[in-house]
Amino acid sequence: MTKPIVAIPADIRSFDGATWHAVQHQYVRAALNAAGVMAFIIPAFEAGYDTDAILDRVDGLLVSGSASNVHPSLYGAEASERDGPFDPARDATSLPLIRRAIDRAIPLLAICRGIQELNVALGGSLASEIHEQPGIWDHRRPDGVDRDGMYAVRQSVYVKEGSCIASILGPGEIRVNSLHRQAIARTAPRLQVEAIAEDGTVEAVSVIDAKAFAVGVQWHPEYWAETDKPSNQLFEAFGDAVHAYAAGKLPVTSAQAIV
Repeated sequence: MTKPIVAIPADIRSFDGATWHAVQHQYVRAALNAAGVMAFIIPAFEAGYDTDAILDRVDGLLVSGSASNVHPSLYGAEASERDGPFDPARDATSLPLIRRAIDRAIPLLAICRGIQELNVALGGSLASEIHEQPGIWDHRRPDGVDRDGMYAVRQSVYVKEGSCIASILGPGEIRVNSLHRQAIARTAPRLQVEAIAEDGTVEAVSVIDAKAFAVGVQWHPEYWAETDKPSNQLFEAFGDAVHAYAAGKLPVTSAQAIV
């Protein structure tokens, strides 16, 4: 059997005067080496996409982190320059894919920006510059460190007993590499909080009525997915769900014969 395929929505980036549709290597590497699946990068456009045409051709959806933020207008807030940078093409690509993947019971793993997109897609809102709120820690990346230092495992989160993630990682304290300046404010009605930081920041959610794996985490399991146990377990669980979905699909020849 060939490897299943997951879609990863791209960011819009500018390099050397050209516009690129880009995904960081760490997400593609984790999909291949920890989840055991292939990855297709989905170009980001503000209009013109047929979401089902994309999802017909894949077996899972991996929504990555990014330096950009979901535009506040998508959750009913005023946008300021401080809330940026924005990537409207990424928003317009990811949010419909998230909603439709859940509707179609296609496995979904949403990371960092991805958990925020998941929350907004289902009717929740976000808080900006959370480090300025009373009692909230500074979750931003530390200054003066290299990339490994930026993604170092240094924060505790607490997984709720009986949650979806508890069935994968176990309940209680785990150590993660969470770095962000935005977070979930109002949790979408269809989401269940799965894990929180010591300061109460939401660090993981699942879709309550999902018929397949549908989990979002604020931290970055993709970075150490091959060496850190909780990171690896999360990607393995996602990969298992993707493989199961792929195994249950009709072969193309059979589907064509039915039509």
